Amino acid sequence: MGMRIRRDDQVVVISGKDRGKSGRVLRADPKHQRVWVEGLNIIKRHQRPTQVQGADRAETVGGVIEKEGPIHVSNVMLIDPKDKKHTRVGVTREGGVRNRVTKRSGTKLD
Repeated sequence: MGMRIRRDDQVVVISGKDRGKSGRVLRADPKHQRVWVEGLNIIKRHQRPTQVQGADRAETVGGVIEKEGPIHVSNVMLIDPKDKKHTRVGVTREGGVRNRVTKRSGTKLD
């Protein structure tokens, strides 16, 4: 079954080092069941300086880069737009169209 959390959803982290923090989903990877949340699970990566092509002089871009890391989808919950609390997501079908709804208030998400 596919993931019920999509890009641009507001989610809250329910376990891990960023538990209790919330943010917007930047990217979702249904194949690996992972999401990237804006400003959460920050990881550091060392990047080798490389020359930028097409520049007048040789510029180097490198150093320690901080960026968001993936979080397993089971460790985040959607925030209900109606009462701003975390909720589960359900799917209803109307006329052959699937709609995501919140279990807390029944609000349609799509």
